Amino acid sequence: MQPFNRLTGPVACLPQPNIDTDVIIRIERLAAGDRTALGTYAFEALRYRSDGTENPVFPLNRPEFRGAPILVAGANFGCGSSREGAVWALMALGLRCVIAPSFGDIFYNNCFQNGLLPIVLAEPLVIAIADLAIGGAPLTIDLERRTLAWSDAPPLRFEIDEMRRQSLLTGLDPIELTLRDAAAIAAWQAGDRTDRPWVWNLDRPGTGRLTRSGNPR
Repeated sequence: MQPFNRLTGPVACLPQPNIDTDVIIRIERLAAGDRTALGTYAFEALRYRSDGTENPVFPLNRPEFRGAPILVAGANFGCGSSREGAVWALMALGLRCVIAPSFGDIFYNNCFQNGLLPIVLAEPLVIAIADLAIGGAPLTIDLERRTLAWSDAPPLRFEIDEMRRQSLLTGLDPIELTLRDAAAIAAWQAGDRTDRPWVWNLDRPGTGRLTRSGNPR
């Protein structure tokens, strides 16, 4: 997973609420199995007209927001099915952060598993950011400091779970984060084997002891 520390770029705005994962990426587009190609199909029904040409009204098709790494979205963004491909499609489109009043729960969790930062802010703040973003001025998101700010405005702090923040900062998933403490875990296990040997003998064949499930052998 690509680490996330500091990001600066223009902010595209898609304020409609309840943009679901089927709108983000149609299920049949995931059949090819190539994540890097999904950006072409992200928001397909909104980005393209019926004849296949780009819809100039769609924000990410406008010159000042094409390739923008930050998206401001409406409430309940990413609701619907649990497809992880919705996050892959957004990242293939070039997005690294989505700011919204709320997210679909599974989509929100999938973001952290893939290196996309979802920021939850109160709706008035999201609206204020959208208003400031209209002119294409870049926004800076600092995950280390948990802030976002325009160049001429004081930073605004956002909240994020600390383990998830560390996962994004390091580019490590929860298992990889845990394995960084492998030596400490092994040392604890060695000490516990000495202090409580009966716990570690529970599943030894032929001892006649109880198994971990509590059933005698």
